[in-house]
Amino acid sequence: MNQQIKEIHPSILYYGTPVILLSTQNEDGSTNLSPLSSSWALGDCIVIGAATEGKAFENMRRQQQCVINLPDPSLWNHVEKLAAYTGKNPVPAAKKQLGFTYNKEKFAASGLTPARSQSVKPDRIAECPIQIEAEVKHIRIPDDSPFFAVIETKAVHVHVHESIMKGTNHIDPQKWSPLIYNFRHYFGLGKELGKTFRA
Repeated sequence: MNQQIKEIHPSILYYGTPVILLSTQNEDGSTNLSPLSSSWALGDCIVIGAATEGKAFENMRRQQQCVINLPDPSLWNHVEKLAAYTGKNPVPAAKKQLGFTYNKEKFAASGLTPARSQSVKPDRIAECPIQIEAEVKHIRIPDDSPFFAVIETKAVHVHVHESIMKGTNHIDPQKWSPLIYNFRHYFGLGKELGKTFRA
């Protein structure tokens, strides 16, 4: 099948990645929640992309701890309730132009429930089926993209809802579906197509 291919210049490249709700701790001990769509894992290393003007970046640089909460598709509207808020006061000019407003009470705004973490200070999100406590190991700001940071974290505790578990230490892919951010639209997974030889 021959497809015509054209070069394009999209304004964004969120081509389908899992949504995370990142918990970080504010200076006063409260927890900030930030919806993010740039992350990937390699072993126990989870790499996060975050805007340098955001509260999440400020908190992680100061404290070097976070919780990576993974919502399922049923939580998309809770994620979207947070989308236009920032924990940064005053609101950075660039965010203000995009319509962001300040809101420190992210749990109340989203309708989500805090759960105490085991060894990091920010709270987990009880409703998220996967909650990963992590320590920040390295932060890099690319020379050609100073508005974003690449943050390497190390998972120290992984909490999972029993309803998606298979055995003692595995997540059942038939029961777990991440919330996917696909060119600024929310999706869940479709039906299984197959599995890798290592599954």
